[in-house]
Amino acid sequence: MITAVIRTVILYLLIIIGIRLMGKRQIGQLEPSELVLSLLIADLAAVPMQDFGIPLIMGIIPILTLLCLSTILSVLTVKSIRFRALLCSRPSIVIQDGKILTREMVKNRFTVDELMEELRMAGVTDLASVKYAVLETTGRISVVPKAEDRPVTIRDLDLTAEDAGMPVIVISDGRILSKNLKIRSLSMEWLHAELLKRGVRDIRQVFLMTVDEAGGVYFAEKEGAQ
Repeated sequence: MITAVIRTVILYLLIIIGIRLMGKRQIGQLEPSELVLSLLIADLAAVPMQDFGIPLIMGIIPILTLLCLSTILSVLTVKSIRFRALLCSRPSIVIQDGKILTREMVKNRFTVDELMEELRMAGVTDLASVKYAVLETTGRISVVPKAEDRPVTIRDLDLTAEDAGMPVIVISDGRILSKNLKIRSLSMEWLHAELLKRGVRDIRQVFLMTVDEAGGVYFAEKEGAQ
C-alpha cells in the first residue's frame, strides 16, 4: 500500500509539473499538440499506477521525454512563423461584413450551429452587425462588430473618467493579507476603521474585501454572519 501511495504521488507531481509547463490554459483553450500531450501523459501515468510489475522509471522516462519534446516545440513555434502555422494552424475569418464565408466554414469543418452558439456566447444575435468573426486556433470565435454597432465609450462622448486601477485583496475568507495592505500603503488601523464603518468587529465575518488604486473599497460579508 505504501508503494502504491508513493508511486501515485510521484506521478501526480510529475503530471502537475507538466501541466504547469504548458501554461495556464483551460481544456477548451489547448492547442491540438497540447491536448495530445495531456492525453498521452495521463495514459502513460495510469499504467505504472495500476501495474506494480512495471518499474516506475518506465513511466517517468516517457513522460519526461514528452515534456522535453513539448518544450522544444514551444520554442520552435515562437521562433518560426511557418512552423507555428504548421503545428497550430492559422485563424480563419468565417464572417466578413455580415456575410458567412461558407468555404472557410467547410474547410474548418465548423457547423452553423457551432457558429451561432459562439456568437451567442459573445453577445451577438444579429449577424449583419458583425464586421469580422475569426475562428481562432483554439476553436473559439472572436467577434469584431461594425463601427455603428460598437458600444459607446467615454472617449466617444469626449468625457474623462478616473481609472480605479487594479484592486487587490486585503481580506480573503476572514484572513488579512498583510502583504497586499503594504502594496496599497495601508495600515491595520485603517483596515479596522473601515470594518467598523460597516459594523464589523470580527474579521472572520468578512468573506472578501478589496482596495483599488483610487482607494475604492469593495466589501462582502459572509452569509449569516452577524
